Amino acid sequence: MSKTAPLTARLKYAFDNYISKGTGTLIGGLALLTLVLVFILAVILILSGIHPDQSISFTIFDSLWENMIHMLDPGTLGDTDSDWGMRSYLLFVTLIGVVVLSTLIGLVSNGILTKIEELRKGRSFVIERNHTLILGWSSKIFTIISELIEANENLKEGVIVILADKDKVEMEDEIKLKVGDTRNTRVICRTGDPIDIDDIHIANPFDSKSIIILDKDNENSDSQIIKTIVAIVTNPRREELRSEPYHITAEITDSKNLEVAKMVGKDEVELILSDDFISRIMVQTSRQSGLSVVYIELMDYDGDEIYFTDEKTEVLVGKTFRDIIFAYEKSAIMGIQFADGTVAINPPMDTVFNDGDKVIGITEDDDTLIPSGRTDYEIDESRVVHPDDPSQADEKILIIGWNDRAKNIISELDQYAPFGSTLKIVSKFEDPIPVIEKLKSNLKNLSVEFVKAETTERETLENLNIPSFDYIMLLCYEQHFPVQEADAQTLITLLHIRSIAERTEKHLNLVSEMIDMKNRQLADITSADDFIVSDKLLSLLMTQVSENKFLMRVFEDLFDADGSEIYIKPAKEYVTPGKPVNFYTVLESAAQLNQVAIGYRILANSRNVEKQYGVVVNPDKAEYINFTEKDEIIVLSED
Repeated sequence: MSKTAPLTARLKYAFDNYISKGTGTLIGGLALLTLVLVFILAVILILSGIHPDQSISFTIFDSLWENMIHMLDPGTLGDTDSDWGMRSYLLFVTLIGVVVLSTLIGLVSNGILTKIEELRKGRSFVIERNHTLILGWSSKIFTIISELIEANENLKEGVIVILADKDKVEMEDEIKLKVGDTRNTRVICRTGDPIDIDDIHIANPFDSKSIIILDKDNENSDSQIIKTIVAIVTNPRREELRSEPYHITAEITDSKNLEVAKMVGKDEVELILSDDFISRIMVQTSRQSGLSVVYIELMDYDGDEIYFTDEKTEVLVGKTFRDIIFAYEKSAIMGIQFADGTVAINPPMDTVFNDGDKVIGITEDDDTLIPSGRTDYEIDESRVVHPDDPSQADEKILIIGWNDRAKNIISELDQYAPFGSTLKIVSKFEDPIPVIEKLKSNLKNLSVEFVKAETTERETLENLNIPSFDYIMLLCYEQHFPVQEADAQTLITLLHIRSIAERTEKHLNLVSEMIDMKNRQLADITSADDFIVSDKLLSLLMTQVSENKFLMRVFEDLFDADGSEIYIKPAKEYVTPGKPVNFYTVLESAAQLNQVAIGYRILANSRNVEKQYGVVVNPDKAEYINFTEKDEIIVLSED
């Protein structure tokens, strides 16, 4: 403090600094001031000689008590029988007390309001343990929360902690509106920047069970996610507060940033390349009607999911993979996780199961993946058929619309399409031109043609001769329009194509992409054929991986064109139709082709939402099914 400043200015400055120290300091100062005033008034009362009873000794302690009770309890003023001199003095003391008490009440009230405001801001430290921590906020968060609630159903209490650069009350209100009842799971929201190391500390990552990092839907999303990973794994206090590795699931948009993120996170981070994932699932879904329903069934917690188990598998040691797939009556076996942590989906049938390996299966819960012990199941060999594979003909593929994922979709299509196939891209913008020119030299099976046209106009779609295409994909213009407008463009195009298909009575292999899942209802989806792929699938995948990091190896294999994938093939290629057959027989027929049957689809129910569009995953193998010529079998196969 400058000594040249006037005394009044220095006193005012000191007072301002003191006031800024907070409610606790102010209450302490007021208490001290009250004690000083009481002491001064007590001395004045003794010296004045006007105390009530002159016949007895009136000590300084009596004076202190008399002044204190009149200052702190103004109601005692009316109880005195003293003369007017004492009454006037006590009135003066009471007025001082009113000022002191009013100030105290104001300070306490302000302190409470300040504390409530601090709590409202969500800046207090989280003391939970084994919680799932979500860093960031996007439209995916509601699906993730819903799935985590389902996953926590078998727990006494589950906890989800969310840290996002968003008002705490707003987050809680949105969750209440869009998720609803969280049942036995508590959702705790905190406000902070997910890339700030101090803010991350508020959410207590050190005691978390798993961490999910969401993108921020901006051009710097990947760099921000990488910085968040760095802030978590390199925290200076980590050695002090956490001994075990983190389990982090993060979303990366650009493949160029994938290696950097892996280098930073090492084995503690499971990275999901979002655009690549959505592109692959769109390509697979467009080629196989009903496949999206299968993926939803495997990824969500409502129904059967993928589990790993090493319980009660000692009876399997030394057996082959072929033996194992028949050993479970109420679970569909997908593959093996070997003792070294590697995963094989649909390995060769003669693969031997060793001690320390785990079974990977589709089942209702982790405690239902148990060998049945049955050896008396029936296989009707007379029903097993394997017709010759038809030669693959050239394919005509149509993409309507465009976004940044399209380049990944084209590359992925090139791996599936037979040589000589054609791809036509129609967009109202010229964005595809430079991308197509860059990709052309790397395409082996596809020739690509681009047409600029208004994709929402009926005339454009009529001129394309929609029924002549084998596969059709509708992409949203998310780089050019806001979410709702982009979805509206896709919706209009979809309705036109449906109208054309109904008029020509041509079945179309069609998949449509929308950003907001609420708009799916507007599309009036009545068939699995044109299921709308959206961020929901990405949310489901992130939730599954956050619960079990090894599931990432499973889905990487399933979405890799070079590995085993899920195919939906005609039932007549496995069993003779027209007569009931149990699923053990279907499983045997598929095993002879080095495939694993995991379900089936009844085409008669393909428009029935309640029956999952006819898709049944993990059926009871002992039950009999009457397949028709049009029904299909869901298998794991390399082609």
